[in-house]
Amino acid sequence: MHRVSVGRALRLGACGAAVAGLFVIGLGAGTAAASDTLWIQSPYELNVPLGVDGGEAPDHSLDLGLYHDNSNVSVTDGRLTLDVSGLAGVADIIWPANCTPEGTVAVCTVDGEIPVTNVDAVHLGIRAATGALKGAQGTVSYTATATTPSGTMKSPQGFSTTVTVASGPDLALNDPGKAEGVQPGANLPRPVSVTNEGNETAHGYNLKMSASYGLDFVTSYPQCTYRKDEGGGEYAPMTHATCTFDDEIAPGARVELPEQLVVAVNDKALYERLDLSVDPAGGVTDIDSGDNYVAQEVIADNTADFAVRGTDVMGSAGETVTAEVRFQNKGPAWFGNLGSGDPAAVVEFRVPQGTTVSDAPTECRPRTLTGGYYPNRVGAPRYDCNLPYWVSENTERAFAFQLRVDTVVQDATGPVVVRPVFGGFAFDPDTKNNSAKVVVNATPKA
Repeated sequence: MHRVSVGRALRLGACGAAVAGLFVIGLGAGTAAASDTLWIQSPYELNVPLGVDGGEAPDHSLDLGLYHDNSNVSVTDGRLTLDVSGLAGVADIIWPANCTPEGTVAVCTVDGEIPVTNVDAVHLGIRAATGALKGAQGTVSYTATATTPSGTMKSPQGFSTTVTVASGPDLALNDPGKAEGVQPGANLPRPVSVTNEGNETAHGYNLKMSASYGLDFVTSYPQCTYRKDEGGGEYAPMTHATCTFDDEIAPGARVELPEQLVVAVNDKALYERLDLSVDPAGGVTDIDSGDNYVAQEVIADNTADFAVRGTDVMGSAGETVTAEVRFQNKGPAWFGNLGSGDPAAVVEFRVPQGTTVSDAPTECRPRTLTGGYYPNRVGAPRYDCNLPYWVSENTERAFAFQLRVDTVVQDATGPVVVRPVFGGFAFDPDTKNNSAKVVVNATPKA
């Protein structure tokens, strides 16, 4: 990486931050790409600290992401164009190897396939310029392009990030990374440290921790208060800890918890999260909140058996009958899409021949047979019923449909399947019970 003074020409601004701006990018010509969107992830605002006692300012990170949301469209060769002219006298930029600055503009390349989930692709550094004063502000603007089989995707103009020179503590949490293949029943150490990347001492710090349903706190700190949220309805169960520690953290110093944090991975664990956030104690404002939070993934070596059941109903022509389809998680693990918030599963029901749905549960969306939009709540040939984003280890859910028998068709069958929104159920040990059927006027067994 090489640093260029914005005073001479360059600059960029936007540090990997807690508040991320998602900017929709317009599309060029082409029908395949017309249903896709290219996104840039960047903070709306960024504070950079002065140096300690008038010394050189410390480097801060700036991570930009580029991604799109249609997995059926191949998007490649991303280009982020950054105009840093607005940072003159405010901040200097440290450019990585995949960025080519020329004057006040730099082009950063993102080679290969652009993913459908955000991945930081451009990592820059930014620091307060020599001689900059507290409160000085500047802007950085950027656009992006990428290539699709149908043409070029181009971003609109006018997006920017405000960069402010600040003074104070800047606390940052370490991230030990993902823990995979952990056995249920195991105790898992989770190292936690806090570094002050600002230019002033932090006189104590507040730490908040949240453990998902499959994790339990083993370590108990007297500086913390603990609260268990049983969940229910919209929100998944979690355990929360709110702590205040009195450590003095000088600029550049790092402290650890008085005792290493340990969590127990219980028998319900599957895809778990341990969320932590930190801020200076005493109501002091942190310079850059973007590095104050981490979400640690813990993946247990466990299974959750998703199953559906159908039913047999009888009805004469003109009669309306109730057909109930049921979802069950047989465990032993719970499951939650804790990051995306997508439904834990979708129960898909295709309406049997000779019948019409006259009433459907509110959670069930009418669809065409191929999954397209259907304009009416009743009469659709297919219904997709969304579960909440999480299901416990013993969740059961029933969806009752009112079926009007228009024509008696012997053994009229409506398939029922449980499926994910995306991908597959890698955790499900028995996929045979992922499908069932509703049968109307079944032939009596001999």
